[in-house]
Amino acid sequence: MNEARPDLARYTLGVLTLVALIIASLWTLRPFLGATIWAAMLVVATWPALLWFQARLWGRRSLAVTVMVLILLLLFVLPVTAAITTIAAHADEAINAAKSLTASGLPALPDWIAKIPYLGPKAVEMWNDVLAAGVAGLQEKVAPYAREVGAWLLAQAGVVGALTLQFLLTVIVAALMYAQGETAATKIRHFGFRLGGERGEDAVVLAGKAIRGVALGVGVTAIVQAVLGGIGLAVAGVPFAAFLTALMFVLCIIQVGPIIVLLPATIWVFYNGSTGWGVFMAVWTVVVGMLDNVLRPVLIKRGADLPLLLIFAGVIGGLLGFGLVGIFVGPVILAVSYTLIDAWIETPPQSASLRLPADLRPPSSPIAGSASSS
Repeated sequence: MNEARPDLARYTLGVLTLVALIIASLWTLRPFLGATIWAAMLVVATWPALLWFQARLWGRRSLAVTVMVLILLLLFVLPVTAAITTIAAHADEAINAAKSLTASGLPALPDWIAKIPYLGPKAVEMWNDVLAAGVAGLQEKVAPYAREVGAWLLAQAGVVGALTLQFLLTVIVAALMYAQGETAATKIRHFGFRLGGERGEDAVVLAGKAIRGVALGVGVTAIVQAVLGGIGLAVAGVPFAAFLTALMFVLCIIQVGPIIVLLPATIWVFYNGSTGWGVFMAVWTVVVGMLDNVLRPVLIKRGADLPLLLIFAGVIGGLLGFGLVGIFVGPVILAVSYTLIDAWIETPPQSASLRLPADLRPPSSPIAGSASSS
């Protein structure tokens, strides 16, 4: 009796049709994908806060959503927009100040820098080379990097008005997700179950935990470091404190850190003769710069119990591969992949267990038990 052969043409055309529909749908929704991804990350990260507000607002979801939207506007849209606006507004002033400083001649480094162990003599040697090259040589060396940095900032920031509109769209989409969060979460978990059974559903839950952990670890740490660094700059009397604070926030988000801003500010304070404030800035720079090594792991572990190296690699790789939203997308991809591979390795098939040495078999395995009893 001949078995019925599968209709390969039918299956192939069905798969191609589904792929075409998915691509066409993504292309149609392309203007809204960025805002939707950001909104999903924000909603997942702040969902416990929504439930907390709902429990204290007589169980009214609408009131809780209103409060969360106001919080997002105050803590997300306004600060980021203000940071980018401040950078754009004061960029010309900072560039002109740098040009006037170099035009008046480069100063020699203070004598105390040469006394710093290991780093001091190297810093003095490098600075003496710069002095020997003169202002023209310094401008020639810095110009290519300045052009690249300027082009990168222009490509990333874009027009402030368009970016603000994108943030507002993100808040609107987040409000819709807050209102129907449970329904959307149930559908996504069902989708994961249809793809991979219980492991697929667990992967969806893990993705949410990874998003929450990264949001806590990266976002909160960046805010704390930028605020503390800005307070130090303002107290020490460093000019352009608001501009430098906004710049520190952006640098902390992209995992560069605040030291690249605080260290030159400390040198500037010493150069202007304020030794006491210079010592304060030096200590403050070390404290603020090292804060992420303590605060970020604690916050990430509270959100997701994953290896810190995995999260850090996901943040950096996601940023380079997907842009700013990759800070969240990268760790989610690595976390889900890591968990699925780890579960697959830890649960080998029975046929493979039979060939394992006795000391490598799982203690609770029924195969190991029957082998020992025989």
